[in-house]
Amino acid sequence: MKAAQAPSFQRARRRRAASLVSLALLAAVAAPARAQAPPALPPWHQGVSEERKQRAHALFQEARDLHRRMMLAEAREKYQEALASWEHPELRLYLARVLRSIGLPLLAHESLRLSLQWGPGSLTPEQEREARSTLRALVQHELAAIEIRCDERGARVLLDGKPWFVGPGAARRMITPGEHVITARKEGYFTVVKPVLVLAGKEASGRVTLSVDAVIAERRWAPWIPWATLGAGAALGVAGAGLWWQADVHHRDADRRLGGGCDPWCTPSARDAYDASVIENRLAIGAFVAGGAAMITGTVLLLMNGPQSHRTDDRGGVRIELSPVLPGDVAGLSARLAL
Repeated sequence: MKAAQAPSFQRARRRRAASLVSLALLAAVAAPARAQAPPALPPWHQGVSEERKQRAHALFQEARDLHRRMMLAEAREKYQEALASWEHPELRLYLARVLRSIGLPLLAHESLRLSLQWGPGSLTPEQEREARSTLRALVQHELAAIEIRCDERGARVLLDGKPWFVGPGAARRMITPGEHVITARKEGYFTVVKPVLVLAGKEASGRVTLSVDAVIAERRWAPWIPWATLGAGAALGVAGAGLWWQADVHHRDADRRLGGGCDPWCTPSARDAYDASVIENRLAIGAFVAGGAAMITGTVLLLMNGPQSHRTDDRGGVRIELSPVLPGDVAGLSARLAL
């Protein structure tokens, strides 16, 4: 049995040795292949077929020819067609040159910004210096900036009637010099409309505030004032009635004593009681008059103190400050947010 197993064992050892040799050969072949792997393509090459690249190159040649002959509108169209096939940084730079030449600085700024979006190395050093220099010139002499913050949640902020952003938050945008209109809207709030005049090289920055648009009911006086006046009138009426009753009692008592023929010493006392009844009667009449006036006044106050409905005041608006545009990193101007 041992003799039968020996050849099988030897064959297994030979198979394992052959496998190790094969693995070693594969590793030796794969190592140079890895070392010779081509470098990664730049971002603007990735996902673009050769057919699209060739089409973009042909359109670029046509655009360059039109550009040299100063047929700028036609050159612009060809550059844009080429960019539709292939988003290439150099195409963006050439398009920006045409846009600036035909008086479209805002579009030229955006095209230059896109030409630098992939960072250093996307253009040659000379082209990159040209792009950044042109951006600075546009920002300082041909464009303006506007930066707005709105902290009201859900408020829609518009610039020149077009949606810009939704609060809370802030946004900054390059614009052409001149008058622009900032609008902020939210259901249940007053609409804010603010024209802003911005000069070239200046930045308008500010904050939008909205106030609630509501109908509220208010009274002229505190509710207790008419009722207190009515209560005071009623109290004076009760006091007057008491005085009237007491004056009547004293008057009848004085009449009885004066008509009873008492001794001489009782006459002054009876006369004093009579005089007191007269005073009490006059006080009662005064209390009736004052109480009636207070009752009438309280009634009038109560009628006049009904709820008065009116709209709340519009306290919203836009506070704007103007300052020079700081070029900084001009490639990132349109993405910076207000603090």
